[in-house]
Amino acid sequence: MSDKTILVWFRNDLRIHDNEILSEAVRRADKVLPVYVFDPFYFKANSAGATKTGSFRTRFLIESVADLRASLRQIGADLLIRTGDPAEVLVQLAEEYQVSEVYHHREVAPDETTISEKVEEALWKKQLNLKHFIGHTMYHKEDLPFPIKDIPDSFITFKKKVERDSTVRPVVTTPEQVIIPEINDAGELPTLHDLGVPEPVDDPRAGEKINGGETEALKRMQQYLSNADVRNQPNSSGLGPWLAVGCISPRQVYWEVLNYQKEHHLQNADPLMLELLWRDYFRFMFKKHGQKFFRSEGFGSAPDIADNQDELFERWKNGQTGEPYIDAAMHQLNATGYISNYARQAVAAYLIKDLQVDWTKGALYFEEKLIDYSPASNWGNWAFLAGVGNDTKSNRFFNAAKPSQSDNAYINTWLPAIGNTLPIA
Repeated sequence: MSDKTILVWFRNDLRIHDNEILSEAVRRADKVLPVYVFDPFYFKANSAGATKTGSFRTRFLIESVADLRASLRQIGADLLIRTGDPAEVLVQLAEEYQVSEVYHHREVAPDETTISEKVEEALWKKQLNLKHFIGHTMYHKEDLPFPIKDIPDSFITFKKKVERDSTVRPVVTTPEQVIIPEINDAGELPTLHDLGVPEPVDDPRAGEKINGGETEALKRMQQYLSNADVRNQPNSSGLGPWLAVGCISPRQVYWEVLNYQKEHHLQNADPLMLELLWRDYFRFMFKKHGQKFFRSEGFGSAPDIADNQDELFERWKNGQTGEPYIDAAMHQLNATGYISNYARQAVAAYLIKDLQVDWTKGALYFEEKLIDYSPASNWGNWAFLAGVGNDTKSNRFFNAAKPSQSDNAYINTWLPAIGNTLPIA
């Protein structure tokens, strides 16, 4: 009888801790074939020359995949790396390694679900099954107190019911060893040049570089916890980049925070819990409502837009509005791929309310630039701020992150030559 081999298709779950598809494959199969596919779809440029995945996020992704390969090698395995259409690559590998089944984590945004559907169709033609797992949320979908179609659109109602009636599952066991088939060609990690993406230029004002990978995610988690007893105001965890590509799971973060609080007798009021719940909420809303989040009118009617919105948008994205804080934040975003939650809300509100530019332009720009871009959170946040989301009345929960430094210090750092900006009439 031949060995059973399960192919584990890594996507936005670049970790070995609390990774259900990896743990289940190890438990159910004789051999496991870990695979990551760099899909050219995510690195193509549009007619304006903007790439779907910007330089900083692409570098972060490459670093995260490299770290995953290193982690797998430490437990006796390896990571096959390929570049191409997943529907073609995975079928080819499944045939080459006589795979019995393919595991992956289910996504919710249209681009990602379309790719999954193409892979599933291609595998089905070869009489192979693509098994879906749910591993991107703190609360598991099956543990919610309501089916997806009946999830409350109001975040406040969602929060109350989930926190009252649901529990967060324990993390799954990390495999101590992964047995893989004999691999002929594990594949080379592509460079940014290989993917057609320009090299990012690191700005010295950014301070410590944001490095990709599970190793760094676990380090940052411990740094966050070490400051838990000295935080006196809500702030962002800074874990967004690693959560976005799954270098650490929301569930693991939840239990790390909870256990730390118990051990150090701290109150269970960490702002990170609210941050994770918002992430869950937007993912479930995407599952429920889908494409509505990508339309200018959203769930209502499109906001009024200015006649010269293209010109206004160019000034906004280049940090040339004449509003010091807005321009400083946009300079930081362009120079690093990252700004705080507070800054994101500020620049988005300014684009939508003050400049009257179509909010989807801003959402698309964030999609390119943000190192921690996640479709549901990004588009859900923008629709919320534009007043066309499925819930527009949860501001007291939404504005959880506040600046950790004075506006003047921030502006002086990122906008030293304020006179170079062009005030908008």
